Amino acid sequence: MNLSLNELLLAVPAFVIAIAVHEASHAFAATLLGDPSPRRAGRLSLNPLRHLDPLGTITLFLMGFGWGKPVFVNPGYFRINPRVGMAIVAVAGPVSNLLMALLFALPFRMHLIVSRELLMLAAAVASINLLLAVFNLIPLPPLDGFSVLLGILPKPLAASIAPLAQYGPAALLGLFALSYVFKVSVLGVIMNPAYQLLQPLVFGS
Repeated sequence: MNLSLNELLLAVPAFVIAIAVHEASHAFAATLLGDPSPRRAGRLSLNPLRHLDPLGTITLFLMGFGWGKPVFVNPGYFRINPRVGMAIVAVAGPVSNLLMALLFALPFRMHLIVSRELLMLAAAVASINLLLAVFNLIPLPPLDGFSVLLGILPKPLAASIAPLAQYGPAALLGLFALSYVFKVSVLGVIMNPAYQLLQPLVFGS
């Protein structure tokens, strides 16, 4: 994805906000379930510096998309079923991004009069948060959607597909590679139906 300078200047703060909220939400959910690991690691914070991944930040500038540093979670501390707990922790990230999208899209839904610059920033933050929510709910490891899937499937079926997690990062990189080879965003094709469904709900019709 090639971004113009103006788009990049908007995308960077929007991405930083989205990633900080996303990862902090994972940490907060795990903490509520009884795991002290995120707090000990300093991840129970909205400080972006605690959540940005160096490589993921570099790819934001080079490719227009990036990722944050995963939050380490120990399900052995959970006060509920560990598999269900991991699903709750996983879904907390995308849900937080969806809520952020709704929050920053308020000027559009309520037709508020704000400056053009603030409106552009609000649109960027809302759009990137919505994009991250949809992206992370794809049921492909290491994305959150895979952990959610493991938590809602019957235990035998979840156990049978859990080993696929080791191949997830390679599969994800493969999808990015195919997009560049065929000049068609494979992930975009996958995400577009959900994004188009949610976009009018977030920004208003």
